[in-house]
Amino acid sequence: MRQKKYEDFAYVLDVFPASQFRSRAPGIIVHRDEFIVQLLGEEFFTLLEAAVPKDHKPVIGSRIYIGKDVPRSVLRILRRINYDDLTVNARANLENAVRKIVEENEERFITFFNKSTPITPRMHALELIPGVGKKIAMKIISEREEKPFESFEDLKKRIGLQDPIKAIVQRILE
Repeated sequence: MRQKKYEDFAYVLDVFPASQFRSRAPGIIVHRDEFIVQLLGEEFFTLLEAAVPKDHKPVIGSRIYIGKDVPRSVLRILRRINYDDLTVNARANLENAVRKIVEENEERFITFFNKSTPITPRMHALELIPGVGKKIAMKIISEREEKPFESFEDLKKRIGLQDPIKAIVQRILE
């Protein structure tokens, strides 16, 4: 059995009063004096809904602690959700939240360009990124063998990939 993976930090996509909460999941109880937040996990990009106290209503776009240690910003995680469960407001804020995560974790994503491997004999993991075909993937591989990439700017200069951040964000959103 796989061990469950939990998020420690998440970005707030939307906040609304519990009175507007419409859950199709049985057994989820919310109280009138709470707010519901829709969140995007920082590590695994997990979409979540959580309850927060009315007096600790987080700001949309802010990064909050949702891990197991106390104190934390949420009362409880209500459930994992899918894209279809997001409010219109949360959907509108999703791309910006993903962009923030990518920009603030540059080393993590540059490591992907430096260490990714083939998925199948005919396809490399790099080709999953929009705008990266076989030619660019091969160029990335040969460049990283000479010297690992150090930043998005380095990647842009040496490969000619127009906007690596945007490409990664698009892939995550897909």
